[in-house]
Amino acid sequence: MLVEKGEGENIEFKEYLSSIHLRESRFRQLACQMNHRVIMGKGKAYYVIGVSDSGEIKGLSDEKFAETIEVLRKIAVEIEAEIGTIEKYSVNGGYVGIVEILKSNAKEHILIGTAGHVDHGKSTLVGCLISGLPDDGDGATRIFLDVLKHEIERGLSAELSFAVLGFKEGKILRLKNPMSKEEKARIVEKSDKLVSFVDTVGHEPWLRTTIRGLLGQKIDYGLLVIAANDGVMRTTKEHLGILLAMELPVIVAITKIDMVNSDKVKETISQVSNLLRSVGRIPIVVKEPKEVQKVAKFISENKFIVPIIETSSVTLKGYDLLEELLYRLPKRYTAEKEFIMYIDKVYKVTGVGVVVSGSVKSGELREGEDVFIGPLDDGSFRQVKAMSIEMHHYRISKTKCGDVVGIALKGIRYEDIRRGMVLSKSLPKAVREFEAEVYVFTHPTLIKPGYEPVLHSETIAETVTFKAIGKGYLKAGDRDRVRIRFKYHPQCVFEGQKFIFRESRSKGMGEIIRILE
Repeated sequence: MLVEKGEGENIEFKEYLSSIHLRESRFRQLACQMNHRVIMGKGKAYYVIGVSDSGEIKGLSDEKFAETIEVLRKIAVEIEAEIGTIEKYSVNGGYVGIVEILKSNAKEHILIGTAGHVDHGKSTLVGCLISGLPDDGDGATRIFLDVLKHEIERGLSAELSFAVLGFKEGKILRLKNPMSKEEKARIVEKSDKLVSFVDTVGHEPWLRTTIRGLLGQKIDYGLLVIAANDGVMRTTKEHLGILLAMELPVIVAITKIDMVNSDKVKETISQVSNLLRSVGRIPIVVKEPKEVQKVAKFISENKFIVPIIETSSVTLKGYDLLEELLYRLPKRYTAEKEFIMYIDKVYKVTGVGVVVSGSVKSGELREGEDVFIGPLDDGSFRQVKAMSIEMHHYRISKTKCGDVVGIALKGIRYEDIRRGMVLSKSLPKAVREFEAEVYVFTHPTLIKPGYEPVLHSETIAETVTFKAIGKGYLKAGDRDRVRIRFKYHPQCVFEGQKFIFRESRSKGMGEIIRILE
């Protein structure tokens, strides 16, 4: 029996899919779409093929029917799902089909990176989300994230913090005690969808930490936090620039609306909207729950759409909209390759040994498998064993793309590991020099060969030297090809990777186009 259009959120109509739809940008959109349908169907989705979006029955030839099934199969593999039953009906001289998409473990995991000016309420916002508790107006809920004693005492984050929010059949699983590792582990176990937050630092002297959080983790969406009483600040613009340089979809949360009148809130939203339009983005103010589903679809398929939500951590106004949006945002899948993870932190744990943490860039690693780590100072890599894997204090048997994990390693000393190294299943190559397409945001003078900024890519933060520039120099607004060399250590980088370069503030961005021997 044919499924009627509009019968459920896990139903998608496709007239015809061909090899054209396997091209990277369109393939990613289709993978996001399928994953969203599967999540909405709690592990099951249906594709009605041979029928247009308007519901008109078109019918497919045998050849086109088989081609569409094969494309759906490849999209399903991308999101770790599979095709179940296929029903085929003869209609109007062609064929219409209902294809079942199944995912045995429909646990979706998205990563949200927070950004914004100091004291605009990033940590407080996340603390209220994960606990469901209102704030006291003085940032009490940020204690659920801040991990260093001086951060709690001063009320300023100085290091990346991580938090987890779980959903079970559309309902939030709250942390009754957000300080409990065991409770975080239970959230991971019981949820069918996880949202991990990478809470960055708003204080300008720690810009390098913020960049590490946004570039070094496998972030799906950026959450830009702007306080209604302050509006857009210099750091706001800089953080937005980093998110856009990384081509991330952005959500804006206007915080502290309880501290100002409605006219000031409107003024801040106008200011934010003008800023977004100036960089080619389309702001959409979300005020009603019915708008959330449409906006979630827009932002996942079109990074130019930026939803704006007004919030108060004291009254929790707007949190229902933000929570619903987070639930409906799909994972932004990229093509899976072999396992690789850039190391963000290194620990020495009593009874366990050396543990490294980071977010998985691609691929899958299973407990007990061998993996390469490096490059060491001499550019070599060492083979080690992954003894155990944890995600938010919950033991898992294997990783997938985007997971934030800690991996216990055997076969290397704590002293031999530094941030910016990689874990990789295949033996990678250490790189000293590469060519890149570079764009300069701002710089007071000409940039010439010999210029030495700090380059940030993934969790790498390394001084580099601009060895050669296409036309000989760069100024603000210029774009050119540059030959770049790591000054102190060889690093593991790849063609196509993006990076930020800075002195104190961000000066520009680039993309690696050729690795040099």
